[in-house]
Amino acid sequence: MSRQPMKPPVDTSAPPAARGGALPNSRVSPSEEIAAFVAKARAMSPHAPGARGRLVFALDATMSRQPTWDMACSLQAEMFREAAALGSLDIRLVYYRGMNECRASGWISEPAKLATLMAKIDCRGGNTQIGKVLSEARRDAVASGVRAVVFVGDAMEEPADELCVKAGELGLLKVPMFLFQEGYDATAEATFREIARLTGGAWCRFDPGAAAQLRELLRAAAAYAAGGRDALQRLSRTDGGAARLLGQMK
Repeated sequence: MSRQPMKPPVDTSAPPAARGGALPNSRVSPSEEIAAFVAKARAMSPHAPGARGRLVFALDATMSRQPTWDMACSLQAEMFREAAALGSLDIRLVYYRGMNECRASGWISEPAKLATLMAKIDCRGGNTQIGKVLSEARRDAVASGVRAVVFVGDAMEEPADELCVKAGELGLLKVPMFLFQEGYDATAEATFREIARLTGGAWCRFDPGAAAQLRELLRAAAAYAAGGRDALQRLSRTDGGAARLLGQMK
């Protein structure tokens, strides 16, 4: 089966010169750099009237995730359908698998295209790479504007403090992260809850193989990405998933 190539995220661990950027001015203080970074990101806010909603849809595609990956393939159209009633939505798929593979698609505006892309991806054994997901989401937030990040996974095998630093950067950019955890891994839960807090998002658990639970959560995240907090508020009156997210968000 042929596979659609996907451009891997830029390696942000390399020095600025190696990535083609100019070296920073040593006379600029760290606080000034942070202030300039936040001001630039907010000036590119995706929440302006008429802006297309953009959602980063990140998935753990390691071997233990195969059943839920297949389930997510069948449910991803729910996000587009929910967003269609509110405006428009572009989704960028980010996934990791294997020993060191983390890939991101372009922006997708059609559910059929996203479904086709996901169907070509199989799960492979390896460790989690959530840090790369957070870095990719931050780049997207600065470059093109992102309203929300969804992450679906069941484990966390990275230094929690490093992930929380990156989550804090998303929080400064006003990009909430919705973490949907499958199962009951206590280490993952503790870190996912903290990432949600730092970004102003939400953490929710769903039972293994529970399609109805995941469907509600994905629809709620799409409603927020397409229509903001007001849209999530309206949906929460009839949808349990939206109420769960809204109850945690700042």
